[in-house]
Amino acid sequence: MKPLTPIAKTFLMATTTLALSLSYSANAQEADSLADAIINGDAYVDARLRMESVSQDNLAENGLATTLRTKLGYKTGVWKGLSGVLEFEHSAEIAGGNYNNTINGKGTYPVIADANHTEVNQAYLAYTGIEKTTIAAGRQALNLGTQRFVGTVGWRQNDQTFDAGAIINNSIDDLTIVYAYVWNVNRIFGNDHPLGDLKTKTNVLDVTYKGIKGLSTNAYGLMIDLDNVAVKGLNSKTFGIRASGSQEIDGGAKILYAAEYASQSDYKNNPMSYSTKYYNLEAGVGFKGFTLKGGLEVLGSDNGVASFTTPLATLHKFNGWVDKFLGTPANGLRDIYVSGAYAVKGTDSAMDGTKFAVIYHDFKSDVGGIHHGSEWDASVSKKIDRFNVLLKFAKYDADAWSVDTTKFWAQVATKF
Repeated sequence: MKPLTPIAKTFLMATTTLALSLSYSANAQEADSLADAIINGDAYVDARLRMESVSQDNLAENGLATTLRTKLGYKTGVWKGLSGVLEFEHSAEIAGGNYNNTINGKGTYPVIADANHTEVNQAYLAYTGIEKTTIAAGRQALNLGTQRFVGTVGWRQNDQTFDAGAIINNSIDDLTIVYAYVWNVNRIFGNDHPLGDLKTKTNVLDVTYKGIKGLSTNAYGLMIDLDNVAVKGLNSKTFGIRASGSQEIDGGAKILYAAEYASQSDYKNNPMSYSTKYYNLEAGVGFKGFTLKGGLEVLGSDNGVASFTTPLATLHKFNGWVDKFLGTPANGLRDIYVSGAYAVKGTDSAMDGTKFAVIYHDFKSDVGGIHHGSEWDASVSKKIDRFNVLLKFAKYDADAWSVDTTKFWAQVATKF
């Protein structure tokens, strides 16, 4: 287990949703003493059992993993504006299975990137003694906005967390300003992987305004400076803006919309010199439990030489659940997608609370119009007492990019 870096240099988190996963409110009741704050805190457990299978056309063997991820944490009370969290995370293969977890040498099997690990997942202090301001330091989860640029990769059994320091300010009504300095990224692959940790000097600025009814606007800047020679090609500066929201219309329906634009270029010691764009346009409608959406997401390319990258993102949320585009192809990516979802309610049956989702993706290159492939994704989920149950399926049909791949997941999770 890797030791924590000095707390004076560690991390915070949050943004539009103030995604401090275990955040502290400036209005929380103060403890009478430091001892009271520590002793009368809250312990918690977060457990997730998952079976994942993968069939990939270029490999003779199928992959199968059954893993259990457990988080044990303690959240203190607040004393003189100070509070803290200490969280341990353990993930282990529990029922056998053959798969490539990226460090076990099983290269004849498909990758399922859930290696056995035990680590300090979060360890941070927060200070809320300044009005409408939070200062946080420590190893922490960071989920900014949609997580398209910075996120915890929460789908995998090992979180991506960050060592950094940051300030969150809400002094102006409806306006949230976040600045963070990150110097280490604790990636999902674990400490035994050669790129399991990325030393960095990354600056993040995120500004969100929600003062207009039906509209949220978010402006951001991200300057990534990675130290490892093997990944200096990911060093970049990115600036963007996103607007999203919904409007009610007659009959109880809602119109949904989002538009985002960002520019990116090389930064610091990136061996490539490039400049490219990102944009996402999305529209949809919600009505009586149904949600239908369609969109176009483009990660651009500079003449096929270098493409728009998002190395700190929660990538599983975007461009298909099979994860064929965790790295953007050099000629870029155009993802046209359509999704439908339905939440069952009001039937007075066991089906109430069940959620269904289906997504279709069509992938092409940004430069040259090459058809990469297409993908179908589907899921069914339901909360049963304390447990969240999920079945999930994804099938990628390759054309010019990668190979045909099918994945299936069955998962049960609980928190208490």
